[in-house]
Amino acid sequence: MKETSARLLRLLALLQTRREWSGDELAARLAVSTRTVRRDVDKLRALDYPVRAVKGIDGGYHLGAGTQLPPLQLNDEEAVAMAIALRTASISGVSAIGETALSALVKLEQVLPARLRHRVHAMQVSTVQTPGGTRADIDPAVLSAIAAACRDRQRLRFDYRSGGRESRRETEPHELVTWGPRWYLVAWDIDRDDWRTFRVDRMTPKIPVGPRFSPREIPGGDAAAHVAKGVAQLWPYRATIRLHVPADSEQARSAAIYGTVEPIDAHTCRLEIGADTPRGLTFLLGALDTDFDIEHGRELVDHLRQIAARYTRAAGAAPE
Repeated sequence: MKETSARLLRLLALLQTRREWSGDELAARLAVSTRTVRRDVDKLRALDYPVRAVKGIDGGYHLGAGTQLPPLQLNDEEAVAMAIALRTASISGVSAIGETALSALVKLEQVLPARLRHRVHAMQVSTVQTPGGTRADIDPAVLSAIAAACRDRQRLRFDYRSGGRESRRETEPHELVTWGPRWYLVAWDIDRDDWRTFRVDRMTPKIPVGPRFSPREIPGGDAAAHVAKGVAQLWPYRATIRLHVPADSEQARSAAIYGTVEPIDAHTCRLEIGADTPRGLTFLLGALDTDFDIEHGRELVDHLRQIAARYTRAAGAAPE
């Protein structure tokens, strides 16, 4: 009984991570037969989880939205409050929190009844600009739609604004990434037959989405590193920093959130960062808990001298 209950929870978790699963895929993931999968699906349905079967060659199972919330121990008001909180967190600019909140939001919206989804989408979410850079306004509904296309491996069409021009793109969306104060989509551009990185605030998705696709291997295997490497070259202000810690240290891994890190020797590494303003560069460096040298970045040096003089005056005038 204990093993069966644990398997049901694993099955439910799988159904929440992707829109559709074939019986063979679920059986392989759970290490059971397809007959056992069918029995477990029936048990979830008996618990009022709306697991639906899809007929056809590509048929399988998906967790749909029922007429009421599945037994998540949440009432309507709690579910709406949670969805709004997740929407706010997803565009907060905090990298790890934002991406995790968006993943949770997509799962929650998938099972919300229509009446509750309408309430959530009607709520306007505002954000406060952080010192790390200029924040672009993003519609949380757009972010959710893109995340769902990534999750379900479905082609995504959208209008894209860049350099004063607008173009229509058709892509295979791979992953959403936060870098600095912005969201980016890493996707395979079908017309250009290559990988591209798109700023989400410049995208206008076209719904419904297109057919499903088989995922490709992203260069280097890391979407975040792919974004950091490409976007770091586009900031108007850039700097090269030598950190007095190894590239595999906790400090260096934290620094990789803001740019690209490469080893120099056993004791130091090099960080390439960028920002909208010299003040943004200073803000990023202030978050690092290590000594460093500036190898390149005249604007950053000038701003650091101003900040250092201001702090020195404040420290000198402080009471004992």
